[in-house]
Amino acid sequence: MTPAATSTTAPAYRQPGTVLVDHRFAVPLDHARPDGEQIELYAREVVAADRAADRERLPWLLYLEGGPGFGARRFIGQQAWLGRALRDFRVLLLDQRGTGLSTPANRQTLPLRGGPHEQADYLAHFRADSIVKDCELIRLRLTGGAPWTVLGQSFGGFCATHYLSTAPEGLAAALITGGLPSLDAHADDVYRAAFPRIERKNAAYYARYPQDVERVRRIVERLASERTVLTSGYVLTPAAFQSLGILLGGGDGAHQLHYLLEDAFVRTAAGPALSDAFQEGVHAALSFAAHPLYAVLHEAIYAQDSRPTDWSADRVRTEFPQFSAEKALAGDGPVLFTGESVHPWHFETDPALHSLRETAELLAARTDWTPLYDPAALAVNEVPVAAAVYHDDMYVDTAHSLATARAVRGLRTWVTDEYEHDGVRAGGARVLDRLLALVRGEL
Repeated sequence: MTPAATSTTAPAYRQPGTVLVDHRFAVPLDHARPDGEQIELYAREVVAADRAADRERLPWLLYLEGGPGFGARRFIGQQAWLGRALRDFRVLLLDQRGTGLSTPANRQTLPLRGGPHEQADYLAHFRADSIVKDCELIRLRLTGGAPWTVLGQSFGGFCATHYLSTAPEGLAAALITGGLPSLDAHADDVYRAAFPRIERKNAAYYARYPQDVERVRRIVERLASERTVLTSGYVLTPAAFQSLGILLGGGDGAHQLHYLLEDAFVRTAAGPALSDAFQEGVHAALSFAAHPLYAVLHEAIYAQDSRPTDWSADRVRTEFPQFSAEKALAGDGPVLFTGESVHPWHFETDPALHSLRETAELLAARTDWTPLYDPAALAVNEVPVAAAVYHDDMYVDTAHSLATARAVRGLRTWVTDEYEHDGVRAGGARVLDRLLALVRGEL
């Protein structure tokens, strides 16, 4: 039996309606070498204040955040879905390795590993397979071996699917929101499916806000005619500006984008200029400073064969010339935004990524990725699984998700257009309530 992770537990403290406990765990960097280098993971336990006396008897629910590269959400009290979960569970909010307080990996810390080659070898241990092995060690430490329920949002759902493939004995149930991955698609397949969805999101955006067609063209014309460096040091090129389309995958993202653009220009003594408010908003939306692993490992989360990802999104984008800002400006059509894709130029435009460019290149060229999913194991799955699949999800292809749903024995889906990819945040208790009812056979 694999030994449980060593851990430390801090004293409990309170927020409105909740009791919190901070946990830290030491786990192997490389699970194939359990006696080798250890890294520290952080997780926050949350229990409803009125159930704190019963906490030891409550079943555990592990939350895995989307990403990659994001720490678990910092809730205040019983926000969003957490309040519903606390009625039935003792919740563990895990910062996945490299994120939040779990041995963060970024431009400041990675040089401690050495040069780009050493950094790339290190980060190769930060995918779903290692995250799930972390979870299993933590589970043995916290539950004494009892299985727990996992809730995976987006990339957290990818991790949950790997969990079902490799360690189903650790799961009492799996709840997946906007995160059923293709079991066998290469990154190229993922992006070939993505760009048409992104184009549809653009059409819906401009149909709602037709005044933004000219506004966007004017901004891109300015960016194309002169080098624009934001007050933060971020170089805003036309392609970088187009990547604001990542907002269009959220429930209120189109509205956020519209409001960001409406005050793009301000009158100055030297003529119209991009406003400071606009620049700050753009930087907040585009900077990878708080989550660099999202950029560095984004395509690696799809890699599981002998083919390199080789900057898949950048290559596939050339197959969709309608996303060329230059061609759009040469005609009279709208400039299309792009979505969830990472390109080599991100490591030139974003100061937070400059020093990680060579590391990212090495990861993009890597070919020794191990398989992430086991279709044979999933075909005989016995763990109750429910998944929210969002119609025309911009981030995770709906057709890929439904194909995977059919491949996992007993998985029940809730396919809805009521929410976008962030439905578990926007829908909160309602989304979680629906998934719990599905796994419990109540629907």
